[in-house]
Amino acid sequence: MKAEHETGCGADGYASDLLIVGAGPVGLYAAYYAGFRGMSVTVIDALEQPGGQMAALYPEKKVYDVAGFPAVKAQDLVDALVRQASQAKPRYLLGHTAQALEDTADGIAVTTHRGIVVTAKAVLVTGGIGSFTPRPLPAGSEYENRGLRYFVPKPTELTGADVVVVGGGDSAVDWALALEPLARSVALVHRRPRFRAHEHSVRLLRTSSVRLYTPHEVQRISGETRVEQVELSNLETGATESLRADAVVAALGFVANLGPLATWGLDMRGRHIAVDRTMRTSRPRVYAAGDIADYDGKVALISVGFGEAALAVNHLAPVVDPTLGTVPGHSSDGL
Repeated sequence: MKAEHETGCGADGYASDLLIVGAGPVGLYAAYYAGFRGMSVTVIDALEQPGGQMAALYPEKKVYDVAGFPAVKAQDLVDALVRQASQAKPRYLLGHTAQALEDTADGIAVTTHRGIVVTAKAVLVTGGIGSFTPRPLPAGSEYENRGLRYFVPKPTELTGADVVVVGGGDSAVDWALALEPLARSVALVHRRPRFRAHEHSVRLLRTSSVRLYTPHEVQRISGETRVEQVELSNLETGATESLRADAVVAALGFVANLGPLATWGLDMRGRHIAVDRTMRTSRPRVYAAGDIADYDGKVALISVGFGEAALAVNHLAPVVDPTLGTVPGHSSDGL
């Protein structure tokens, strides 16, 4: 589902009670919840569609940690969140990067890279890990777009192919499992015997037909014009082995970049924004939730991110309107 969005405005810009930076799942839920609390909302995202990385990179991936869904396809979840958020009638500024942040007499003003100014009583940053680029595969980079890829937004494109997936985290395991029923064969190569993915996914992997090569690494990719062979090296014995391959999926993680957010004067914990138990940052009127937020005991799950969004909105409500309390009414009362 596509959300309606705007790319321009009048000379005075836009004004909302709450500005949400990031239109991923947590941002979309925060938009709905802010509407439930009676706030007007503007949502900014650098991507051209809502859903964040989930919609852009993993639309066919199954998500298992959302309450009420034993499993749900990522794009279906995004579509449902957009429908839910539509109850709040949010304004979307998609294809906009939030840049400068300035204090105003009664709130905050954020200017996008297109020169659009959004004023708000409070800002909630739900920008995931910021902008990101995949970590390159050291061997065979010359085959990029010739069989070597870093994302699989449409697994059906690899139907009937021999696929080698490289990596040991959630993305690698999830893509291997997603491709298993479609590809002719799937091999998963990881430098270590243990995987970093969720335990449930690893259990599914070990009972699947995916061939596991651990501890191995890719030494060389070869092929006349496209990927044809992948040479592996056993890191314990030094033995080599060649695999037939039509495609190599390198899922080695991402290099994250907070971009302009890093200049907003917020206290950081590594590449994450430090927040307290109310999801408040070190800067007045600025809150954060989801993967970008960090605090002691943080558990990085999408289900936790939804709770953080509700927590942030309830605690910033009195900042937006002093007559509002932090305790919401019952959701059954409606918007």
